[in-house]
Amino acid sequence: MFEKIFKLKENGSDVKTEVLAGLTTFMTMAYIIALNPNLLTNWDSGSDLWKGVFLATCVASSIGMFVMAFLANKPFAMAPGMGLNAFFAVVVGNIAGITGLTYLESFQAALCIILVEGIIFIILSVFKIREKIVDAIPLGVRMGIAPAIGLMIMNIGFGSNVGIYSSTGGPFYVMRDFFGSLSAGYAKTTMGEGYSKMVLTAVTMLIGLFVIIILSAKGFKFSVIVGMLVSSVIYWVADAAFLKEDPFGAIKGASWLPPFKEMAETTLFKFDFPDFFKIGWATALTLIITFCLIDMFDTIGTLVGTAERAGMLDKDGKMPKMKEALLADAIGTVSGACTGTSTVTTFIESASGVEAGGRTGLTALTTGIMFLLCMFISPIAAVIPAAATSAALIYVGILMLSGLKNVHFDNFEESVPVSLMLLAMPISGSIGHAIGIGLIAFTVIKLFTGKAKDVSVLTYILSVIFLVKFFAAI
Repeated sequence: MFEKIFKLKENGSDVKTEVLAGLTTFMTMAYIIALNPNLLTNWDSGSDLWKGVFLATCVASSIGMFVMAFLANKPFAMAPGMGLNAFFAVVVGNIAGITGLTYLESFQAALCIILVEGIIFIILSVFKIREKIVDAIPLGVRMGIAPAIGLMIMNIGFGSNVGIYSSTGGPFYVMRDFFGSLSAGYAKTTMGEGYSKMVLTAVTMLIGLFVIIILSAKGFKFSVIVGMLVSSVIYWVADAAFLKEDPFGAIKGASWLPPFKEMAETTLFKFDFPDFFKIGWATALTLIITFCLIDMFDTIGTLVGTAERAGMLDKDGKMPKMKEALLADAIGTVSGACTGTSTVTTFIESASGVEAGGRTGLTALTTGIMFLLCMFISPIAAVIPAAATSAALIYVGILMLSGLKNVHFDNFEESVPVSLMLLAMPISGSIGHAIGIGLIAFTVIKLFTGKAKDVSVLTYILSVIFLVKFFAAI
């Protein structure tokens, strides 16, 4: 059955590999299940809104991944995008400040943005307009997207994914506070009780990373998931033995029943257009355009970058069934709006499943099923330590850097845009913004070196749009 639906042999894969790849992807992105509702509700974990957003995160992500699996047959996973969810929370707060509405009412008003964005993307995907935008990105820039994403993933693995808080402040990061500390005494004073947690996280992360690397060097197919499991077990044992903490404390007393009632009362189909337009038509339109622009290029960058690493691009740097993949992403966004969460987009953590051998929609289907099960087993997802996911992300990031071999660094038309993307992506945390900088650089170089005709009309338009966006923020 799976062979007929997903064409496993044709894609050089099998059921076991695809399922384990899906589990690997799930483990690297399971953090979003709790983090997304935390961000969207200002960490109000006891509220009905939190429970509604939590359930919406599981359901909308699953729907998007099921569509990706059966429509596009690609191994890409989806969930509410990081960055976009934080931006959404800021918008909700601003709506509350402008209109005097409660946070819940403002949240329901802001969901209108996500609904309109998703509908626009469905239309653009059906008529292949988003696909044409992908094609408008110059091949040299496209080849630099995957390595830039690799640096961004490594930055997440070493940085925000393992940020630790304590009574003395935070977050504390591995590269800055563990490797970058002048002395252990200084670090202990700065981090307080967070220092021991930081040491444990850094050590187990590095152990997991090198387990993955060594197993991969020996040709072991499931090195990523084994490395994550090794890192997790060591962390759990050390956490209990040395820090005297219960690593499975989140499971005790946790509710195992999906909060359907809370979602129905707070987020399910709760679109409040009258309240949304109280902020003014111009502001409303600007917000919709901003969300569309960021999401479009984040998704395009993730799809192209991950597909390039998986060997899914043809000689022209194009991915077969790009239209279907983009449509799945758009349907995921509409599903998120209807259930009650911010923009659902393709996750860069999909690269971990690709590295584990995932090549078809069965990988996405497996990850989607795990997200759906998290309606009932969410406490289990919460016990996967950041150290384990960071080990996988750093490894995947290192591998994605190999795409630099496809960039002609002796040609300024390629080297300058790619170099700027390599710098901008991990620093800004935005795939879309980094691609925008790359497009602008490419266009400017061509324009002022007498090669203006080499730039397509759509590339000029995209460059101008990004220029307007960047300078409008000043």
